[in-house]
Amino acid sequence: MSSEESILIEDRGRVRIIKMNRPDRLNAFNNDQYDALAAALRDAAEHPQVSVAILTGEGRAFTAGQDLSELGNRPTYTDDLPHGFEPFMDQLQAFPKPLLAAVNGLGVGIGLTMLLHCDIVFMARSARLRAPFVSLGVTAEAGSTLLLPQFIGWAEAAHLLYTASWVSAERAEEIGLVRHCVADDDLMTETMALADEMAAMPVTSLMATKRLLLDCRLDGINQARKRETEVFSGLEGGAANTEAIAAFVEKRPADFSHILSDG
Repeated sequence: MSSEESILIEDRGRVRIIKMNRPDRLNAFNNDQYDALAAALRDAAEHPQVSVAILTGEGRAFTAGQDLSELGNRPTYTDDLPHGFEPFMDQLQAFPKPLLAAVNGLGVGIGLTMLLHCDIVFMARSARLRAPFVSLGVTAEAGSTLLLPQFIGWAEAAHLLYTASWVSAERAEEIGLVRHCVADDDLMTETMALADEMAAMPVTSLMATKRLLLDCRLDGINQARKRETEVFSGLEGGAANTEAIAAFVEKRPADFSHILSDG
């Protein structure tokens, strides 16, 4: 097993396991982790000996989403390359081979929405998911405003997004957010069993089929992401977002009672 920044990579036959590895931060994303995971996906996509990839996390979390403690301290770069969330999403949504997820622990924010871009998701029974965007004074991302209603229906998506409530593994399986809810100790065994079954197929046919599946939805995802980015940017730094971040830093409940609609 080799490490690159905050990502661990392991090959088992023709299956590549890509593991987020900031366990002390619950695998929360900073720009470096976004870049490292984007690079890992790119390498798996291009590697001729990799047929299937699995995303998972180290420790007790899949990923806790954006690392809020690093907001306002984003790095500056001397190159002209794109960095962070957007290029990571470009790689994730268009990954050209079968992509499985093994949700080993809590998945928050992008830890939930990135699952919508995986082909099949396994989830440990003790794990939980949450889309906290509204509670942070912003809005959803990663094309989730398009994909969540498609996956789980309008009412379930609205409930999940409007309340920022936790979703158990059993409930996630029941509503179709994940495919398999399994015992914690069996998570990687069962995920690998399906990955190996897929990897035994001709990679040319796997990639051709994935391409056809993606062709049906990538335009819609790109349009949804564009809309989400525009609205998110308008809310970021606003009164609700500022209060949510302050409450997080001060370890207190957020109070949005003074924030009114502008129309």
